[in-house]
Amino acid sequence: MSDTPEDGNNRRRRFLQQVATVSGALPFNQALVAGAAVLASPALAQQPARTAAPTGPKLNNVLGYNSFSPDEAAFVETMVNVMCPADQYTPNGVDCGLAIYIDRQLAGAFGQGAKRYLRGPFGTGRPEQGPQLPLTPEQHFKAGIAEVNAAARARANKTFDQFSPAEADDFLHDLAGGKVKGKDLDLAYWFNSLVYPLFTQACFADPIYGGNFDKVFWRMIGYPGLPATHAIDMVQYRGKPYPGAKDPKSIADFS
Repeated sequence: MSDTPEDGNNRRRRFLQQVATVSGALPFNQALVAGAAVLASPALAQQPARTAAPTGPKLNNVLGYNSFSPDEAAFVETMVNVMCPADQYTPNGVDCGLAIYIDRQLAGAFGQGAKRYLRGPFGTGRPEQGPQLPLTPEQHFKAGIAEVNAAARARANKTFDQFSPAEADDFLHDLAGGKVKGKDLDLAYWFNSLVYPLFTQACFADPIYGGNFDKVFWRMIGYPGLPATHAIDMVQYRGKPYPGAKDPKSIADFS
């Protein structure tokens, strides 16, 4: 917490560049926002045209949660805003769509345990196998939130979403480091193997899945989006700025 703002921003940029390659995603149907039509009278049509007002920053219009309860949404929104604070590179995590992405993943096939064996018996596995849980990822995620909030109350007599940004940041570091103990769950495993991967995916997945709103993370690291799938470009532009990086393209741009 003693870093200068410049040091923190540089460290964050390096972190985002390092984790960009681990992103993955599952599809969901993004809401479409239609513009309103305005009918002008003949008299108005004869008036001279007025210069259009300058447009402000784009707003993320994907709203509402399919999986999270209000308390769970408060937890996740606090978490993504601490892990992705607003700065000169990006808006905060909520405005980048990170909470929406996580919610949609948990509400979809991944969160519901598609193709997972969930019939048991669930014995104690080897350490490298992780906990053997009779839970879907959505159930695991929600059970972890409940236990983390219980640990937060035990530590500070308040839930995680009531922490100040500095308190929440320290708490997340302790959580990842195994210093926050759960009653029934290994909370370090919960955070490092489920929550953190979803966060990194939310940053760098195609925007049609809810996160990376307006391709903000792609622009920040110079990633051109879908055209980067061309192998010849990877050879030709390795270590060089890619011409399309300033205007990256998502799946929606080719639909």
